[in-house]
Amino acid sequence: MKKIFLTGAATMVLLACIVSQNTMAQTIRKFRKTNMVAELPLDPAVRMGKLANGFTYYIRHNEEPKNRVVFYLANKAGSVLERNEQQGLAHFLEHMNFNGTKHFPKSDLVNYLQKTGVRFGADLNAYTSFDETVYQLPLPSDDPEILTQGIQIMRDWAQEATLDPDEINKERGVVLEEKRLGKGAQDRMQRQYWPVMLNHSRYATRMPIGTDSVLTGFKPETIRSFYRDWYRPDLQALIVVGDIDVNEMEKSILKKFNDLKNPKIERTRVRYSIPLTGKNQFLTVTDKEMTSTVLQIIIKHPGIALKTAGDFRQSVIRELFNFMMNERITELQRQANPPFISGGMGIGELLGGIDQFSVFVNANPGQLEKGLKAIWRETDRVKKLGFTQTELDRAKQNYLSKMEAGVKESKKTNSDSYVNEYLQYFLKGTASPGIQFEYTLLKKSLPGINLSDLNNLTRAQIKTYDRDILIMAPDKDKAILPDEKTVLTWMGQVEQEKQLQYKNIVNEQPLLTSKPKSGRIVSVSTDSLLNVTTIHFANHVKVILKPTDFKDNQILFSGSTPGGSSLYSDNDYESASNAAGIISSFGAGNYNPIQLNNYLSGKQFGVHMQMSERTTGVNGSAVPAELENALELLYAYYTQPRKDKDLFVGLITKSKASLENRANSPMNVFQDTVYAVLGNHNIRRSGPSISKIDQISLDRAFDIYKERFGNASGSTFTFVGNFDVKAIQPLLLKYIGGLPALDSVMPAKDLDINIPEGNYEKKVFKGTEDKATVLLVWSGKFKYSQSNLYTMDALKEVLTIRLLERLREEESGVYTPSASVNVTKLPQERFSLIVNFGCAPSNVDKLIASTLDEVAKLIKSEPEPVNVNKWRAEVLRSQETEVKTNEWWLGYISGQIQNEEHLEDARIYTGLINAVKPTDVKDLAVKYLNGENFIKFILLPESSKIQ
Repeated sequence: MKKIFLTGAATMVLLACIVSQNTMAQTIRKFRKTNMVAELPLDPAVRMGKLANGFTYYIRHNEEPKNRVVFYLANKAGSVLERNEQQGLAHFLEHMNFNGTKHFPKSDLVNYLQKTGVRFGADLNAYTSFDETVYQLPLPSDDPEILTQGIQIMRDWAQEATLDPDEINKERGVVLEEKRLGKGAQDRMQRQYWPVMLNHSRYATRMPIGTDSVLTGFKPETIRSFYRDWYRPDLQALIVVGDIDVNEMEKSILKKFNDLKNPKIERTRVRYSIPLTGKNQFLTVTDKEMTSTVLQIIIKHPGIALKTAGDFRQSVIRELFNFMMNERITELQRQANPPFISGGMGIGELLGGIDQFSVFVNANPGQLEKGLKAIWRETDRVKKLGFTQTELDRAKQNYLSKMEAGVKESKKTNSDSYVNEYLQYFLKGTASPGIQFEYTLLKKSLPGINLSDLNNLTRAQIKTYDRDILIMAPDKDKAILPDEKTVLTWMGQVEQEKQLQYKNIVNEQPLLTSKPKSGRIVSVSTDSLLNVTTIHFANHVKVILKPTDFKDNQILFSGSTPGGSSLYSDNDYESASNAAGIISSFGAGNYNPIQLNNYLSGKQFGVHMQMSERTTGVNGSAVPAELENALELLYAYYTQPRKDKDLFVGLITKSKASLENRANSPMNVFQDTVYAVLGNHNIRRSGPSISKIDQISLDRAFDIYKERFGNASGSTFTFVGNFDVKAIQPLLLKYIGGLPALDSVMPAKDLDINIPEGNYEKKVFKGTEDKATVLLVWSGKFKYSQSNLYTMDALKEVLTIRLLERLREEESGVYTPSASVNVTKLPQERFSLIVNFGCAPSNVDKLIASTLDEVAKLIKSEPEPVNVNKWRAEVLRSQETEVKTNEWWLGYISGQIQNEEHLEDARIYTGLINAVKPTDVKDLAVKYLNGENFIKFILLPESSKIQ
């Protein structure tokens, strides 16, 4: 059980567990005999044990996904335990566990796992926080040797890092480059306000990334000392969830971890905390690169655990509070004249045993007073007058429906969800009784939660002490920022107002202004091998159905119509490209956006309209019981759009306000430059700007929306999930077959906007930090085929492997070099391969030269077969699980249709992957990476231009 008031009701949906009904029933009956202060029982489906040395383990059998297992090694040791001379070494030690252990010297661990199909960074990973360090390792479980090695890896991570001095020295540069990536406006401002916000506690001086002086100069013995003190079995736990035999796994754990040793002299694991002083604090920080003015109010409270039924009830009350408060804030943002760019409010965890009630407002330029007063007015309103019964009823229904959806999906819960659940149980003692138990508790607790519970919580949270007020703003606005007295005056003025009771806007009308007329089926065909049914309707709309049992309570769908914004002139481009987002934001049918939001509350479906350059369409999802509601909303968006001038003006005003200081950010400037150059300086490829926002016309956007969505001819809709093909057809007849069609299809235009040919170098000088960003782009025409697609993917992955080995491991010059590839078939067969990394400005030329040298090696010689085999193992292992998800099939079918490719290609993927040879990769490198079309983009600090 997670602290649901931290992450929202949706997190509770993910806490599903699979247990026998008898065992769960017995657990629930037993607990009912206890009181609200008794600790909740641990989910009986997980086996928990503790060895004599204090090492804890949790094991659970779960077959989602099949033939996979997830290992987590958790250490109750993070940066807060570091001595002054060790700052950053908890995180550094995490790195070193990937750079040599007893059974996997140097880089053998990463090499071995890549050969099994585990991707470094994506699958194989770890994190270090203030209070813990956690390692994660997902593995195939259908290979006994790999499974055995996986347990050995966890054992090595627990206490057998080699900490070789040479490897330590090589890793210094990598960690410093990781630290460099985080430098910028946010980091600079955080270092100013962090000590104040954390009341100058130990947490304020123990950022996990550490200090440059320690990272560059620490002695190997210093990190070994931290390792001996804190990597010990009484502070560690192994969590194993997946398609494994629990009994056999337990035997392996007992055998491997029983001999772990605690130090002869154990240092006390102090539980540090943030003291509550009772004082109020005010701080203003500015930065040249800050892009907006943000004010945050943080009211600190002692943290509340989540261990008992009473805690669970309180967490539900907090979640209801958060939902209702943010519903009100959402309404403010949907006004015709929104008082701020964005805002939020809620109760959650801060750090060091402290919870917070926080309010933030991202103000319109020059309107901080207006923004703060608007959001504080809602805070004051709820403190004085409380919530309404209608709000509470809606919040309860929303919470309950999400929990019910989770219960229905409990048999298909992913192993990662369980692992994270037990991780919190070990690290924080957060209860984990399982979703069936929680659902029983919720049904018992929810009816008894009333307005007085919410009002009591509100009064307790919105107190006048232990309060911090923080303002972050651009340097140029420093002179006009208010002082503490002014801000308190603004808040006081609001508190002196006579607040009116919140009025909940409920629309009793049906969603649709007129009901759809059912269409007519022209033909139905079935591909039994792919289990796909295709239905053609008389309105020239095609529906592809792929029923699955991957999820019990999920249906995903999408729809696309050829055309998109390419059909409109450059003068209409901004109106066309934004039409779907703008017009759908006004609501649909009889419902304005606030009414529609209230209507959707508690319902488990969503529909989102979109328009790209080449298509117009929709994406959505629904639980089976609410599919008709989703289709009704889809029909409303297509046929009954709304037009609202006042809301349009507010939306445009907010959009322009969010862009006013955009150019302060070095990365924004760099990205806009990249887009402009790669788009051959076409106005459709340039970055966002106020002048482009000014080009949007409401009338033109509305007309374009109706043109594109008002003609469904040529559309293809795809549905994937848990449904019966025959049972779903009446709904499709009504809402899809009934869409209006003009018997004409306007295919997308080829705008001939391509990356320019030739060789270019573009340097951007922006920013004050000693950091650089490099983007290298190869591009050109491409021979499109399924075989070439996979070979190009192999080329990208082989290059990534070599860049990691050379730029990171050998030269210690970068943290995460990456290569990505983009291939298009329509409107033209083209490719782009992009290499990206951050580094020190002084290393830019050297690292670019190293990258080009690796590319030259691929052109000159075949890549090492082992690297091609690593790519093959990764792709095949990923595909084993991906093809058993609704998301993959929806993306695959939609992509094949839009690319005018055959659905049958899915049957040959494995053969194509296995057919890729090193010589094929070399041939593609020779053909496409020969340097004929190559662009270098380099972001450098402003000081480099002077030099």
